[in-house]
Amino acid sequence: MTDSETISITGQRLQALREKMAERGLSALVVPRADQYLGEYLPPHHERLRWLSGFTGSSGMLLVLPDRAAIFVDGRYTVQVRQQVDSGWIEIHSLTEQPPMDWLSRQAEVSGRVGYDPRMHSFRWRQSSNAVLENAGMELVELEENLVDLCWRDRPRPAPRQAFLLGAEYSGKDSTAKRAEIGKQIVERGADAAYLFAADSCNWLLNIRGADVPNLPIILGSAILHGNGEMLFFTDPDKIPDGFTPHVGEGVSVRPEIELPQAFRQLRGKTVLSDPDTANAWSQLALQQAGVEVLAGADPVILPKACKNRVEVQGMRNAHVRDGAAVVKFLAWLDAEVLAGRLPDEASAAGHLGELRAAQVHFQEPSFDTISAAAANAAMCHYNHLNGTPARLEQNNVYLVDSGGQYFDGTTDITRTVAIGEAGEEVRERFTLVLKGMIALARAHFPAGTTGTQLDVLARQFLWGRGLDYNHGTGHGVGSFLSVHEGPQRIATTPTDVALQPGMVVSDEPGYYKDDCYGIRCENLVLVTEVGSMQDNGKQLLGFETLTMAPFDRRLLLRELLTVDEQRWLDGYHSQVLERVGSLLEGADLSWLKQAIRPL
Repeated sequence: MTDSETISITGQRLQALREKMAERGLSALVVPRADQYLGEYLPPHHERLRWLSGFTGSSGMLLVLPDRAAIFVDGRYTVQVRQQVDSGWIEIHSLTEQPPMDWLSRQAEVSGRVGYDPRMHSFRWRQSSNAVLENAGMELVELEENLVDLCWRDRPRPAPRQAFLLGAEYSGKDSTAKRAEIGKQIVERGADAAYLFAADSCNWLLNIRGADVPNLPIILGSAILHGNGEMLFFTDPDKIPDGFTPHVGEGVSVRPEIELPQAFRQLRGKTVLSDPDTANAWSQLALQQAGVEVLAGADPVILPKACKNRVEVQGMRNAHVRDGAAVVKFLAWLDAEVLAGRLPDEASAAGHLGELRAAQVHFQEPSFDTISAAAANAAMCHYNHLNGTPARLEQNNVYLVDSGGQYFDGTTDITRTVAIGEAGEEVRERFTLVLKGMIALARAHFPAGTTGTQLDVLARQFLWGRGLDYNHGTGHGVGSFLSVHEGPQRIATTPTDVALQPGMVVSDEPGYYKDDCYGIRCENLVLVTEVGSMQDNGKQLLGFETLTMAPFDRRLLLRELLTVDEQRWLDGYHSQVLERVGSLLEGADLSWLKQAIRPL
């Protein structure tokens, strides 16, 4: 397809949308990268922003005006968006430096109604956006129909697939016990029931999984959980598998999603806990219109789900050992290809890693699209080789591969940066600084009550010392055969009041990115564990157990920048890799691993 054809299609789609806007008297329309479930991963028929703009990132917002359009993305996508979106049709702005509603409020040509689909935005977004626009004399208007859908003639059809039951050998606790515990919390918080909007909360509570969304093994739906543990699950009943009722226990009813408004009306006069940050605006407005007293508060499932139980923790350990075997086989293959002068491209490398991972026991699907990035492409921290022509690995530079798997017993996420030929002195220096930060965080001990915000500096300190930094969080939560990006735990400069607790899994992934040159990231998943108690006050002392099992590339290290303790940590970690993963390897793969983990 030529550039002129792309522009023509973009223009045609924007014009069709503007005609729908004019029919409804709208002076602007908000198009987020979202669906009615507000999840990170969208099925193809919900990729409205991609269809309209060409942008394929996981976060963004488009504002369509009668004669202009503007897209807003965060720092992860500043390079990618300029490659995918034609600035002749769509202006490009920073999501953080120019928040969309602030930008819109300053546009003189917008003097009236701003349309939005309340299913595609959180209630919190509606509240804050409404305040900004009202101050500018504008009105935020709920639309009953999604205008993009009315224009999207060749929209893909959904492909319904049945959910499946997750056994106690993986979940560690039955649904009846989970629902009773969460129901008790609901009552303690002063509510009669809770509206659970997040699909992964519902799936965890019922010990089921599905295939409605790529990379996230869930069945889509929401639920009303009463204080006595009884639950109404609103989803497509045809997706519910045989054996569901005895699996979940008494007190669970499945209803089609169309019955949700009726169920809200039956709660009239009751107090219902609902999370304005995770639930969409439509559901909150519908609850209010039904005469329900809405108690704003965090989803009561999120924190218990994040604190893995003993069975889930062991499952995560087991999954990471098998996943590590796949990664080691991949790294050994990659070295052999480079040595033979056969430099693969990003797609074939990612494909081979995917095949090796798929061969592991209990593997279901990738946990996200593999980031397979050669040389300068690695400077885009969320690069996707599927968005263009995959580049060939570049001699005397680095290759960054960020990948993961969904297994019945756990979810993995690992990044390794690999030398292709001889890396330069600058690359080696910055790789070492990144690895030092990763090690510092992995070795941290901290008192109970500490948040990820307080620990973030540990990973950045060595880069900061050289006037360097990276434009993403240091760590995100990871679920147990659920979302690879799980809340509420995180490690980032962004403030959070959620303390790290035993059983939580987070990533430890500092990086460094030099535009148009190279990118570096070192990532392991770590488990929050209890390591003792504070001497002065007896408070619980916490630390991290490293779950990921694969070697780092010693060829990229400047050994003189590592302290003795850092070298000992790395040697000890590599010994663990050999001990745990080595039994799953043989022949050339095992020999490669023994060579790769030679003590410093």
